[in-house]
Amino acid sequence: MNDPIGTTARAPHPPGCPAHEEAVRLRGHAFQQDPAELYRSLRGRYGSVAPVLLEGDVPVWLVLGYSEVTYVTSHDELFARDSRRWNQWGAVPADWPLLPFVGHQPSVLFTEGTEHQRRAGVVTEALEAVDQFELAQWCREIAELLINAFAGSGQADLTTAYAHALPMRAAVRMCGMPAHGADTEGLVQDLRISLDAAENDDPVAAYARVQERIQRLVEDKRRAPGPDVASRMLAHPAALTDEEAVQDLVVVLAAAQQPTAGWICNTLRLLLTDDRFALNVSGGRLSVGQALNEVLWLDTPTQNVIGRWAVRDTTLGGRRIRAGDCLVLGLAAANTDPRIWPEEHIGAENSAHLSFGHGEHRCPYPAPMLADVIARTAVETLLERLPDVVLAVGPDELAWRPSVWMRGLASLPVSFTPVVALGEYGSGNQR
Repeated sequence: MNDPIGTTARAPHPPGCPAHEEAVRLRGHAFQQDPAELYRSLRGRYGSVAPVLLEGDVPVWLVLGYSEVTYVTSHDELFARDSRRWNQWGAVPADWPLLPFVGHQPSVLFTEGTEHQRRAGVVTEALEAVDQFELAQWCREIAELLINAFAGSGQADLTTAYAHALPMRAAVRMCGMPAHGADTEGLVQDLRISLDAAENDDPVAAYARVQERIQRLVEDKRRAPGPDVASRMLAHPAALTDEEAVQDLVVVLAAAQQPTAGWICNTLRLLLTDDRFALNVSGGRLSVGQALNEVLWLDTPTQNVIGRWAVRDTTLGGRRIRAGDCLVLGLAAANTDPRIWPEEHIGAENSAHLSFGHGEHRCPYPAPMLADVIARTAVETLLERLPDVVLAVGPDELAWRPSVWMRGLASLPVSFTPVVALGEYGSGNQR
């Protein structure tokens, strides 16, 4: 945990790959606490495209520039999504933690061309049919139940007890599973492990369990369809196979869980630590909306995305990119690219950030709106129920999770005046 920020290494890879020159390892405690500093350092040293090493010293290019990220994601003919093109598979160990999400799978994430349009169309239409008012009501019900569990204690860790717990329960309910229960709890835990594994976790095994559970869901919905995302995907004229449906439902659930949880948690942190929001922290819609959007620009939960693979030799940001090279999309770095923010002033007034991706493979159109419903309802409900909530530690004591990919707090300890659980006495009045 004491590695310096941006540790450099000269790795034993052949000429032409990103590690041929000195590359930077994306790891270390300082990087976890302040990745923006590493992005600034890489920009100053390499420009908008930098050679970096992932875990196991696997070499890739990190695309830091806003215009470069949008260029890559707008030119599928040059930078495609099928990871089987990668020229470094020989350097990837069999137990590589990123295999569950980089190794090729028959999911919508790895499809291209007309096949991607077919699969993405199914997901888009299934999500479009979600009633946003009903979703907000579900989220409020889930939020109230979660808050009830700790409301009387006067303290809580909002990361584990609330921010991570709420969006997954909302997502599984959208897909036709119960919001609570042992089955759902196991799925929530395994998705967390597979997306953001801790030191002793086994992400490969966890991902296998996720697929098994979603396979059972697909079988259930084939027999007894309902008014849910899974049933609509299975009934779509594109006629997904069971395997396709399983893979794409896993994508939907994964996309709804970790990024939205980070969005909720990072927004609560901003509201609780920034004096600009102090006067309006008790549930004001304007301040919550501003905080939600500002987080997407400055502290986006999805920091980096792997990735795209070069179809042929090309250049990008002055770098020679060889066929089969892997490019990691640096969404957080691109959002704070000084070339799009003159005089280093980063505003959060518009929604041109890249936090939901860009191009054909960005999050399907309804997904950002649904994520906003979940995150906004979660934040507003908490502030309404616990209007005097404050941090239980100093802002500098908050620690970030050790992830290159997701930006989220390891914990968000808070304190507040204890209140009775709603439903026990008919209101949430203070004791």
